[in-house]
Amino acid sequence: MKHFFYFIILFSSSLFAQEIALVKYSGGGDWYANPTSLPNLIKFCNSTINTRIKQKPATVETSSPDLLSYPYIHLTGHGNVVFNETEVSNLRNYLVAGGFLHVDDNYGMDQYIKKEIKKIFPNTNLVEIPATHPIFQKPFTFPNGLPKIHEHDGKRPQAFGIFIENKLVLLYTYESDLGDGWEDPEVNNDPKEVRDKALKMGANIINYIFNN
Repeated sequence: MKHFFYFIILFSSSLFAQEIALVKYSGGGDWYANPTSLPNLIKFCNSTINTRIKQKPATVETSSPDLLSYPYIHLTGHGNVVFNETEVSNLRNYLVAGGFLHVDDNYGMDQYIKKEIKKIFPNTNLVEIPATHPIFQKPFTFPNGLPKIHEHDGKRPQAFGIFIENKLVLLYTYESDLGDGWEDPEVNNDPKEVRDKALKMGANIINYIFNN
C-alpha cells in the first residue's frame, strides 16, 4: 500500500517532470532494440497530449528497486526473455503497487515472453483487450483496436492484458510492432501515416497510465 501512495504522490502532480524507462532483461534477447523509439514517443506525447516527461528515457533492470520510480516501463526485443525468482517478485510488486509494463513484441519474442508473464501472475491469464477499451478511445480513436504497423506473419495485431481490480497493469502488443513505428523515419522507412498511427497509439497508452 505504501508503494501505491508513492505512485499517486509522485506521478499525479504536474509540478514534477515524469520519467519512463526501457527494461533491461536477461536471456539473450536484444532489449536495446529500437533506440530512438521511446525518445520519439516522449517528444510526441509532450507536444500533443501535454505530458511532462523527461526527454531521455531511463534504463532499468528487472531486479532493480528503481522500478518503482517509473509509472511506465517498456520491454521490447526479438528473442529470448528470462526472469529469475527475484525479478519475478520485483515485477509483481511493481505492478501491484500501481506500475505499468508494456511489452512490445518486436518479432520473435512471443514464445518466450508469455511463459515469463505467467511466472509473474501464475493464476491470471492474459486476455485480449477489446477495441471498446478506453486505451483505444482517447485521446485518439482506434475503432478496430490495436493498429498494424509492420507485417510479420500475416496475422492480425492483438493487444493482450493483465488486469488488477479492473485496471490494466500489463499490456502485451503482438503482431503490431509499435516500437518500430516510433523509430526515426529513416530506420524503417515507414510512411508518415504509419508512424503517426504508431505514435498516436503510444500516446493513448501513456494517457491511460497517467489518468487511471
